[in-house]
Amino acid sequence: MGKKIIAFLRILSVFLGTVVGAGIFGLPFVAEKSGFFIIAGYFLLVTSIAITTHLILGSVVLYTKEKYRLPGYVGKYMGDSWKKVSFFLTGAGLLGALLVYIIIGGEFLNSLLNQYIGGSPFIYSLFFFALGSYFIFRGIKNISNAELLLLIVLLLILLSFFLKLFPFVNLKNIQPINFHYAAFPFGIILFSLWGTAIIPEIKEMITGSFKKTRIRSGLNSVIIIGLIISAFIYLSFVFIILSSCGSLTSPEAISGIKSILGAKSIITKLAFIFGVICCFTSFLALGLTLKKIFWYDFGLPKNASWLLTCLLPLVFFLAGAREFIKVINLTGAIAIGGEGIIIVLLYQKFLKNRFGRKPRKAVYLLIPIFIIGAIAEIISLIII
Repeated sequence: MGKKIIAFLRILSVFLGTVVGAGIFGLPFVAEKSGFFIIAGYFLLVTSIAITTHLILGSVVLYTKEKYRLPGYVGKYMGDSWKKVSFFLTGAGLLGALLVYIIIGGEFLNSLLNQYIGGSPFIYSLFFFALGSYFIFRGIKNISNAELLLLIVLLLILLSFFLKLFPFVNLKNIQPINFHYAAFPFGIILFSLWGTAIIPEIKEMITGSFKKTRIRSGLNSVIIIGLIISAFIYLSFVFIILSSCGSLTSPEAISGIKSILGAKSIITKLAFIFGVICCFTSFLALGLTLKKIFWYDFGLPKNASWLLTCLLPLVFFLAGAREFIKVINLTGAIAIGGEGIIIVLLYQKFLKNRFGRKPRKAVYLLIPIFIIGAIAEIISLIII
């Protein structure tokens, strides 16, 4: 029994390590603009949406013998045309995420090292990109082995934030509602709670650790518990940063902490170090995922797959796409929202082909939610 619990916790940590990423750093700023209660309401809605979407994709993965990533499953059940659409949306989501990590990784490195060796966020972003691209080229494996350690570090840093920032907490800093920014949080919260890329790997891990009769319940438990814990971590982080920093809350959160605790604070330095490590490991994991999609699913040469994976986000970065919040919101609302629609349509085809039935009507409600969320996000970004 103890071994099963340990195995489950290890698998859960891999899922959590994939879901909890750069989105956590942008959430306090978005909450400061929209109001804490608006973002809390969004978390209730989007967490439910994310759980449902991950569960239905999990069903497809569970009952399909072949090992694919999302474009492969779409190709099997929906045909090559939809496979290309799925690849475009999945690729756009991964590219957007890689761009986010280049931007925020450079910001963290600059905040950590500028006082010692100088430089600028632009230079540090290029350094971050170059180092990450090298490791993606080398094909580093088993990145997920560090996920449990990183998750523990995240929780310890979160606890240290509570302890250090508690004297600065002022509930007046928590703006309840600002309807001008009411649509602002959708994209970043969706981005922050999205881990569909890891579902096939989670299924394989559970298959190797649990009896056949427990595989489905194990996969569902990892998804549900993992996303609820992720939402709790995010909201806790938002509350402590927002209540202590108020209007000083920065787009990537940690600079706001520096303004409260000071640049020399060990907590500030640890926060920047964790930010760099978190962004770098996620950059490698997502970069390798996109590289393998080009390489395995579409048959491109290995080096060409690496070049496309690394070159495309760099082009957008050099072209001026360097606003962390806008990039992460658009990636979440449009690319990930579009991927969510594809997953619903995939589930419909899967059930028809495999079991001869249709999904419950409630599942179809996800499609208009994703569409409305994307449109509202675009309008919100234009207005503000």
